[in-house]
Amino acid sequence: MICAIASGSELEDAAFGYFIVACVVVFLSILSYILLPKLKFFQFYQERIRKQTSDDEQNTVTLMNIEVKDAAADEKELHSTSMMKIFKKIWVLAFSVCFTFTVTIGTFPAITADTQSTLAEGGSWEVYFIPVSCFLLFNLCDWTGRSLTAVCMWPGRDSLVLPVSIVARVLFIPLFMLCNVQPRLHLPVFFQHDGFFIAFMVLFAFSNGYLASLCMCYGPK
Repeated sequence: MICAIASGSELEDAAFGYFIVACVVVFLSILSYILLPKLKFFQFYQERIRKQTSDDEQNTVTLMNIEVKDAAADEKELHSTSMMKIFKKIWVLAFSVCFTFTVTIGTFPAITADTQSTLAEGGSWEVYFIPVSCFLLFNLCDWTGRSLTAVCMWPGRDSLVLPVSIVARVLFIPLFMLCNVQPRLHLPVFFQHDGFFIAFMVLFAFSNGYLASLCMCYGPK
């Protein structure tokens, strides 16, 4: 009993540390993005690019000059675009990424890590069930889903299948809760066999990596 409590405490500490590190990295990334345009180093090279563009415009023929001016105007507009204008164009994809990770973080590992094997009776499978079936399997399938976007990008950016697939991931929450998650007070254990939990974890992790990466690929386009 004492060992189980200690193990649960260590698992909670590890999960807490995992998410704290992620939050710190995200905060530093946002802070860097905001502060970067204010640095003299960044402003120097931005001004240098503008001067080079201006010199090129003066040294080209009229026909080329018109094309360069159009390109310069587009570039100037791109540099002057505010974050709000960008967000208005990509808010659907941005929300999709946020929603995907919200479902994932709300389920893994808070619910999945408390699942117990219904097949093991002492032995190695009981010891390695969560490390292998939960954490290792999640990371492998998540990585596979992210890597797949390098060769396959379906559904398309404007397809309704993409947001519907992302919203449908909410179903994983009750599916995991109906597995052998302990302790439990009210809900019955509907999915008794460990195979159900493993199958749900494969689909859950793969869809997280694939759909989130797909939205991130479509965003910059």
